[in-house]
Amino acid sequence: MASPFILQTERLWLRPFAREDVEVLHRLWTDPDVRRYLWDDMIIERDRAAGEVEDSIASFRDKGFGMWVVLLAGATEVSGFAGFRLFGSPPTKKELMYGIAPHLWGRGYASEATRALLRFGFEKLDEERIYARTDPPNAASMKVMEKAGMTFAGRQYEGDVELVTYVSENPRRGTGYVPPAIQLD
Repeated sequence: MASPFILQTERLWLRPFAREDVEVLHRLWTDPDVRRYLWDDMIIERDRAAGEVEDSIASFRDKGFGMWVVLLAGATEVSGFAGFRLFGSPPTKKELMYGIAPHLWGRGYASEATRALLRFGFEKLDEERIYARTDPPNAASMKVMEKAGMTFAGRQYEGDVELVTYVSENPRRGTGYVPPAIQLD
């Protein structure tokens, strides 16, 4: 029986993080081009990557969402990651995050994964709103959000870090973006 958390699009497969993903995710997350905005250019330790994987596994078990690895359809090599984490005070808002291996940038994979997760968040989690945030210099990430149909919601500070926020509203709860059809099972 297939996991209810496996997502498939025309070109991608997304599956929840698994313990065997730690090494490949650590390599991706310490790539200079990826970590620049994801980890504020910090080189994280392998234990931090393992902790992120364990947190995601627990989140799927306890909350029905977490982080997925992104694979090109039919491939076994991890090409990126995408998923949800909570933020806010208290942490109740869902933030959509994503990252694709640099050698695959510019092909629309991040936008495709983002649309799949928006659909999952609205249809399976019945979220009212889903947010995505990035550092102001990360124009490529803002373009991904816009291509996925998200709307600019403003700039704000989290501590001393400035963030640009985009939002997507659940189309079943009012007006908003409807991502193209994808297979959710």
